[in-house]
Amino acid sequence: MCELLLNGVKTNFNPGNRVIDLISDVDKKQYMICKINSSIKELTYTLTKKQDGANITLYGLENIEAGRAYEATLRYIIAMAFYNLYPDVDIQFQYNVSRSIFCRIKNPKDRMSKYTDPIINEVKRLIKLDLPIVRETVSAEEAYNIYKKMHHNDKLDILSYRAEQNVHLYHCASYYDYLYSYMLPSTGFIKSYIIRPYSPGLIIQYPRYELDAKIPPFVEEPMYSRTLKDALIWGEATDSNTIVGINHKIENDGIRDFIQTCETRHNNMLADLGKKIQEQIDEVRLICIAGPSSSGKTTFCNRLRIELMSRGINPIMISMDDYYLTKDEIMKIQNISDKSQLDLEHINCLDIELFNKNLFDLINGEEVTLPKYDFMTGERIKGATLKIDEHTPIMIEGIHALNEKLTNSIPKHQKFKVYIAPQMQSNIDDHSPLSTTDLRLIRRIVRDMNFRNCPPTETITMWPSVRRGEFKWIYPNQEGADFVFNSSLAYELCIFKKYALQELRKIDADDPNYVIANRLIKYLKYFRQIDDESSIPCNSLIREFIGGSCFDV
Repeated sequence: MCELLLNGVKTNFNPGNRVIDLISDVDKKQYMICKINSSIKELTYTLTKKQDGANITLYGLENIEAGRAYEATLRYIIAMAFYNLYPDVDIQFQYNVSRSIFCRIKNPKDRMSKYTDPIINEVKRLIKLDLPIVRETVSAEEAYNIYKKMHHNDKLDILSYRAEQNVHLYHCASYYDYLYSYMLPSTGFIKSYIIRPYSPGLIIQYPRYELDAKIPPFVEEPMYSRTLKDALIWGEATDSNTIVGINHKIENDGIRDFIQTCETRHNNMLADLGKKIQEQIDEVRLICIAGPSSSGKTTFCNRLRIELMSRGINPIMISMDDYYLTKDEIMKIQNISDKSQLDLEHINCLDIELFNKNLFDLINGEEVTLPKYDFMTGERIKGATLKIDEHTPIMIEGIHALNEKLTNSIPKHQKFKVYIAPQMQSNIDDHSPLSTTDLRLIRRIVRDMNFRNCPPTETITMWPSVRRGEFKWIYPNQEGADFVFNSSLAYELCIFKKYALQELRKIDADDPNYVIANRLIKYLKYFRQIDDESSIPCNSLIREFIGGSCFDV
């Protein structure tokens, strides 16, 4: 008999017990995963003598990894429902608007409407049966035969890029699948979800860890939704909406052609944006640009400036950073006494009154001396003196740029708002969409290593704080944009692989950042690596993260 701490309580166990066997039946289904010492494990993890004296923490849906496991298990059950009822129907999942998942049928001639009610009922039946979901390790050859028998052809393709000889699978009854995620112990752990028709497929909603395990209300986001649809159409047209498709483009079409194809898409979007602004230039005085971390905002602003200059429009750029208040002023506004409690992303950290006054005066032909924030002293000093004419728009960029409070002295019809973010619609396979949040994290990891001497562990550690700021200040304002610029480039993970993969693999299993690092490794390793960067244009958004940009000073 061995002993460990389970949620702080001394608990006896026998080697061979699973973690879930130590949880009372009353509490069993309020937990999704666990942490054994510093490692995340599934509740079905089998304990050995090595866990004698271990500290096990159980996590419910308030935990990010528990939330991810819940979402992946829900996708697994829906895929299983389709396989049970319609084994010849191929479906694909994608992340969608309003923090939801979209499920579509891949054959465009087949309509989801005839499947909706049977699938919803089958999902309910599978959850009610509380079927165990069992992890297995098989050889690559066995996995190939299983996938072939189940007509998972998309999974057959990705296997060819796997270096390991063993493959992990999850089976439930006679269904086999793998979703690159931790899984819950059984189908009965899924309690809260919404599946409903959303033409031309199904919208799937699930509890969110950042909302105290509640399902957020579904909010229509037409502008954002159109961008996702355009990304899907472009990915299918260029056969670059899966890892396998991207790898094939590199292997068969050549690296240079594939890179230039992706870059041309960015050029076309910039041209469309420039045309829209030009058509409204008699009214547009303020161009507001916002987006989450690692969207490529700096390079984008420079490229948009050049695009507008090519149309005879000469914008000026005003930095919102120059309007930061001193830390003492911020502490007074936020009513705190400890500088470590400062929320430096809050809109009240900016001198909103002065910012609005300066914009108003400039737009109305006044000469204005701008402030300049000295980050060394934490004080504002005197900056440039400007005067512009009625044909010169002002560009602002930052986390609050789309927030009306920041620019309330300027009428809405005089503002053109741009939201920028990588809206990738790519999949590992049909049942496993790639997360745009993970893409941005990889971008930031690469940038921080290259330019800030910051290892991946530090970037990963501060990422939750970055995300909280995005949910609070950026996402609520994104749908007010006049244009959404999709900054993703289908080839970028093939470039980032050589920078990030080996560094992520150095993170030890006992490191608290290992869980996230391992998740990134799980799909990053499948991409064909591009070592020769000579084909990447000097004005590419990718240059912001790897260096060599023509906009670097």
